[in-house]
Amino acid sequence: MAKAILTTKVDPTYDDRPEERYHFPRTYLRQVEAALGDWIIYYEPRRASGDVMSRGGRQAYFATARLDAIIPDPVRADHFYALVSDYLEFEHAVPFREADATYEGALTKSDGSTNKGQFGRVVRKLPDFEYDRILQAGLAFTLGREPRMRPDGDVPEELVPGFAHPAQADYEVERRIVEQLVSRPFRERAFSTAVKAAYIDTCAMTGLKIINGGGRSEVQAAHIRPVADRGPDAVSNGLALSATIQWMFDRGLVSVDDDYSLLIAGNTAPDTVSRLLVPERKLRLPARPELWPAQKYLDYHRQHVFKG
Repeated sequence: MAKAILTTKVDPTYDDRPEERYHFPRTYLRQVEAALGDWIIYYEPRRASGDVMSRGGRQAYFATARLDAIIPDPVRADHFYALVSDYLEFEHAVPFREADATYEGALTKSDGSTNKGQFGRVVRKLPDFEYDRILQAGLAFTLGREPRMRPDGDVPEELVPGFAHPAQADYEVERRIVEQLVSRPFRERAFSTAVKAAYIDTCAMTGLKIINGGGRSEVQAAHIRPVADRGPDAVSNGLALSATIQWMFDRGLVSVDDDYSLLIAGNTAPDTVSRLLVPERKLRLPARPELWPAQKYLDYHRQHVFKG
């Protein structure tokens, strides 16, 4: 087994759903097979789609997952699906190059320039220590390494002990981080941090934003499709909600329609609920469309949780 980088675009050419599967041609079968049973990291390139002139991609690592199986594409010949589990998005995207160095050593030539030949490979092997470095950068707050910085200048969120680890040999650090990736408390905190960052610590239904002196926000992260019902720890399966609204959302008193308009369960929700919601009765969405709630998760909530 060997860890790997899998490249997927904002608007992928193939049938990718990063939290569930990675679609690829036979050209990369051997490289993907080498990572079977191990962990992968998703990378978003500069090109946002299959159009060679497209731009808008972050050129950054944005999530990790475990590669569980490879199955043939039943429709498209010589294509395959890599099925993943334990998908976890980073608190923030990690640029492929920082401080004049790349996280993947193979991407840097001896003169410091980018190795474009290696960079052009959409599936790349990843040594354990480089996987660890990317995770430590993408999950720095959850791991207790750095305070959570906010893009709009709000007070940084102070560190909370719990997942930090003492200095150890690289292989020991990597092992401990990988063990934590399947821990629910660790995943809940990482998911919460990523969702809060996407929504800028603002409730998507009330527009309320409260941050205390220690930088901790009042808003909470809710799974749209619950983890207990196989909902992934993906921002597209999350909403930033104030505590009262999250309580109502989890109990099906409020929901979200396909056009992101807000729904109220008229027969069971209090009459005063509408006063709490934003006047336009539309969900406040993240800046990046790929982080918006996915329709399949909203549909699940309406069908299985909502009492309207």
